[in-house]
Amino acid sequence: MSDFLLLMWKPLLAAAILTGIHAYLGFHVLSRKVIFVDLSLAQIAALGASAAFLLGYELHSVPSYFSSLTATFIGAAIFAATRTRTERIPQEAVIGIVYAVSSALAILILSRAPEGDEHIRHMLVGNILLVTTPELVTMSLLYGAVGLFHWIFRRTLIMISTEPDKAFASGLRVRFWDLLFYLSFGLVVTSSVEIAGVLLVFSFLIVPSVVGVLFSDRLGMRLWIGWGSGLLASFAGVAASYFFDLPTGPSIVCAFGLLFFLAGLLRWKRV
Repeated sequence: MSDFLLLMWKPLLAAAILTGIHAYLGFHVLSRKVIFVDLSLAQIAALGASAAFLLGYELHSVPSYFSSLTATFIGAAIFAATRTRTERIPQEAVIGIVYAVSSALAILILSRAPEGDEHIRHMLVGNILLVTTPELVTMSLLYGAVGLFHWIFRRTLIMISTEPDKAFASGLRVRFWDLLFYLSFGLVVTSSVEIAGVLLVFSFLIVPSVVGVLFSDRLGMRLWIGWGSGLLASFAGVAASYFFDLPTGPSIVCAFGLLFFLAGLLRWKRV
């Protein structure tokens, strides 16, 4: 066990940081009923990085990051603009269309690049095993800043997510706050996708939040349950990849899938 912790402390710490911010944002996503917004923004971020790669920049370079961030901010603006008080078209449909088109474009772009297949795999599952100390520091500072923003404006952001009709009726500039929410969300997703990939980022966002909702009606308790279960699944996935010599990202995703199954089973037995 000591060798495991010595060798795998960086992926474990990265998973803990990702769980901390994504489990909270997942609460907003579930409340807004836009489940696939994270997957869509993550894919848009990957599309931006893919475009920079085709132009000759390394995937983890500064130009690649800003290309990814620009694409994500455009996606965030689209999602903020398409939310209205009375929806003729469900926003989830817009999100799904954006995801499908972004995925197809990323595949088309990478098909023209050397080693495109390998980069498609990296886009999906990342390589959290190789996370570096500077990346951990950057993640902590960036996500801490986003978390502080959400803490300061928590009442407004939570109202818009959980009681949109009340927010509209009270005169809040809902689209403006939606834009700020999605921009902060996109900032997190862009940085997360570089390290963890699209599928793992989606798992960090949705599964802990769903588990929290299964076992509590109170926001505070949901967050604690989400954080605890996310850390448990992350540890189990990293441990499985270490002891059974498996790819780390897919191992963690499968661990989150097992967590969801066991949580659903436990909830069913309690009903």
